[in-house]
Amino acid sequence: MGEFVRLEVDEAIGTIRLDRPPMNALNARVQEELRAAALEATERTDVRAVVLYGGEKVFAAGADIKEMHTMSYTDMVERSAHLQSAFTAVARIPKPVVAAVAGYALGGGCELALCADLRFAAEDARLGQPEIQLGIIPGAGGTQRLARLVGPAKAKDMIFTGRFVNAAEALAIGLVDRVLPTDEVYEAAHGWAAQFAQGPAYALRAAKTAVDRGLESDLDTGLEIERLQFAGLFATQDKRIGFESFIAHGPGKASFSGS
Repeated sequence: MGEFVRLEVDEAIGTIRLDRPPMNALNARVQEELRAAALEATERTDVRAVVLYGGEKVFAAGADIKEMHTMSYTDMVERSAHLQSAFTAVARIPKPVVAAVAGYALGGGCELALCADLRFAAEDARLGQPEIQLGIIPGAGGTQRLARLVGPAKAKDMIFTGRFVNAAEALAIGLVDRVLPTDEVYEAAHGWAAQFAQGPAYALRAAKTAVDRGLESDLDTGLEIERLQFAGLFATQDKRIGFESFIAHGPGKASFSGS
């Protein structure tokens, strides 16, 4: 458990909780603790789905500007690879991941939310990539994940202007998937994750891999990724359980083992 980031596990749902008051600024230490929490969530078999959460007041307001202010080009050449790989560790968690976003999710905070499979936003949420106002651009996946999610034109508008979008606009452009009252956003995200607590773990992993890696490839390569993931699931116990349950009881009744 890190000083500013911890993995809390409750009935097979892991919450990666950012806790660096007042704004959850993502300094180098927080980035490395995020990596560690993501790897722990990946490796633990008792974690079947994950919620990313920064608390009711702020998700994460971005990088630690005071830390970055003194960094040179050569400093950032070294640091940027660690920054991106820490966020990629979150994006590569091979389980369903949902971000519960309240308050500000700006810069690196928005980029962290983009690493989730879905984003649930509080009504007071504000998301944005304001790096341009510092004379730089997003460096933790914002130019890539945002464009893939909302399309290049909407991503360029946000990145070029550095403006914040509110929850309603974020929902309209597909940046978030649900908008809820602030005091309900975490419970809703946890509830979404909870449906996978007894799910077919390897099938969920395969589905996430096929979608994510397929989107990084051309169609033919994506189809081959899907085919291999699909065929591989026929070696799992959950495939046997799922088919036998369907034949005996109909759809949606299987109790999967996760193996």
